[in-house]
Amino acid sequence: QVQVLESGGGLVQAGDALTLHCLVSGSIVRPTTMSWYRQVPGKQRESVASMPADGGTHYADSVKGRFTLSRTGANTVYLQMNSLNPEDTGVYYCNAGIRNVNGVILDYWGQGTQVTVSS
Repeated sequence: QVQVLESGGGLVQAGDALTLHCLVSGSIVRPTTMSWYRQVPGKQRESVASMPADGGTHYADSVKGRFTLSRTGANTVYLQMNSLNPEDTGVYYCNAGIRNVNGVILDYWGQGTQVTVSS
């Protein structure tokens, strides 16, 4: 059974840095894509940073230059978040796209980790 485990959230002050970690377990194949999303109450979940299958890394405009997504292993990524501001507050979810035996990429989500940035 595939599990996506996040860690590293917390309460910080504006200007501080925080690192989120994501580990995918239970998959016999390397995730094709790995991404971080953010959700705040009343709004849709939005992509913050992603590593798609074609390579490279994509960032939301609001975090470019401040956040860095890195893949440290076949099933692990971390999101380095610098110069945090209150608008970065939200629940951060890790998403892993894993290709099944039919070639279809299925989405797996973690439980989310809360990031709160005080002004």
